[in-house]
Amino acid sequence: MLPVLKSRIVPSVTRFLDDDWSSLIEWRNQGFPNQSMTVPSTNVKETDGEYIVELAAPGMRKEDFQVEINNDVLTIKSEKEIENQDQKEENYTRREFSYQSFQRSFTLNNRVVDDSKIKANYNEGILRLVIPKREEAKVKPTRQIQIK
Repeated sequence: MLPVLKSRIVPSVTRFLDDDWSSLIEWRNQGFPNQSMTVPSTNVKETDGEYIVELAAPGMRKEDFQVEINNDVLTIKSEKEIENQDQKEENYTRREFSYQSFQRSFTLNNRVVDDSKIKANYNEGILRLVIPKREEAKVKPTRQIQIK
């Protein structure tokens, strides 16, 4: 098994991810056997009540993905094999194989997120996961305290 590497997605957002997300989600890439493999770009957006993770994976189908949680680690995997064949009777004139795979892992802080309510949807090339925050972790509105 290869060592776990911290993700350095885009240099301009690295500081943001390291500083502001370190206590909520740890970004890791695992299991990449070669460096020419493409890893889908990922956006993470925070709202008052949830985190939204969007992973760009055009040309795939929802059946190509596997999303799982194990020991507070959310893992998104995909393996896709494409075989194109132009055949002339039994002798191959041309035969091409294509194999694509990736894996992205995120360590979730269960004091902040409720992993039992995560929802995933794949539409128009974007895999979108909605990770709700726990009630106690949501931003509460300012309230005035009456002085007596």
